[in-house]
Amino acid sequence: MIHILAVDDDKGILELIRRALEHEGYFVDTISDSTEVLNKKLEQYQLILLDVMMPEMDGFTLCKELRERVDCPILFLTAKSEERDLMQGLGVGGDDYIRKPFGIGELRARAAAHLRRESRERKYLVEVAGVQFRLQAKKMSWQDAEVPLTKSEYAICEYLAVNRGQVFSKERIYEAVYGFDGESDASAITEHVKNIRAKCKHLGLEPIETVWGIGYRWKSE
Repeated sequence: MIHILAVDDDKGILELIRRALEHEGYFVDTISDSTEVLNKKLEQYQLILLDVMMPEMDGFTLCKELRERVDCPILFLTAKSEERDLMQGLGVGGDDYIRKPFGIGELRARAAAHLRRESRERKYLVEVAGVQFRLQAKKMSWQDAEVPLTKSEYAICEYLAVNRGQVFSKERIYEAVYGFDGESDASAITEHVKNIRAKCKHLGLEPIETVWGIGYRWKSE
């Protein structure tokens, strides 16, 4: 059974999340005190839903701590609408975000999309211009050094690399990576690409090109 952890100081929202996702057959743990999260056996969860504004430890700070221990998708629940705040969440290791107030349908669809991406069966090793992709492990390496990517960052790299030479808009990349065709915010892709470039640059790798006014592509060589 798939295990999901939801963290929010609003117990009413936690109950809504629990009922909505248990209806889909998931097992849902809920925590209202963010300081208790790090005491859990976090490796048991396939998805974490994390509120941003919490009194003891905010979601961004908690996400940084979680990323030291888990690599499952982390989705922020946020009432914030400022782009810089949303991009900050992605910068500290989040994979996506859901704006409050959200509908049950959107919550279920976003959760299902990320879980589906996690469970896709992959069996091959792919090498593109010297960059290796271990598709089952979802790891990217360059010159025998692993690039420390989040799940979303890896998925973007894999999609662009497998389709190298082609230019894709932010919207197309978002749809391909997340598999969710409802309302989305493709600006998340911009921040993910920024993070990818920073991590790759440390290894002397610059794999993603910007095609101004259109989108991004993986360098052919």
